[in-house]
Amino acid sequence: MTTPSVSRTAPPQPKGLALHARSAWSGVLIGVGIAAFVDETVFHQLLHWHHFYDRSTPGVGLVSDGLFHAFGWFAVVIGLFMVADLRHRAGLVGRALAGGILTGTGAFQLYDGTVQHKLMKLHQIRYHVDLTPYDLTWNILAVLFLAIGVTLLRAAWRANHR
Repeated sequence: MTTPSVSRTAPPQPKGLALHARSAWSGVLIGVGIAAFVDETVFHQLLHWHHFYDRSTPGVGLVSDGLFHAFGWFAVVIGLFMVADLRHRAGLVGRALAGGILTGTGAFQLYDGTVQHKLMKLHQIRYHVDLTPYDLTWNILAVLFLAIGVTLLRAAWRANHR
């Protein structure tokens, strides 16, 4: 008995800007996840400086840390699946991926340092100390990550349009 052959047509391959954009977005997700991982691991777990949400009980703080950690983990996993798909299609744009990672890391860190720390007051980097050097370091590093990431993304875009 023979089985009929099934035609397997490959999905249409994205080209040019689509590959650049997918590479960049996969990097952004990975970068957000990396920033969340470093924040959670270093500042929440190792140094015990704060929780994701400090305006309640320590138990609520721990639950908020767990949810935050899960968010970061899922961002990295989704980004890595996107990278694997791009590599499978031979369409990964390395410079766009690197630029996306740095852009995602910087954007998340700047959002955390300005919106979550200052506007929403969910938590501070530390308590009972002068926050100025911590805030400046946190936000200056965020802007540096963003600037380098955007520079790499622009370079990848220009190389793609040559």
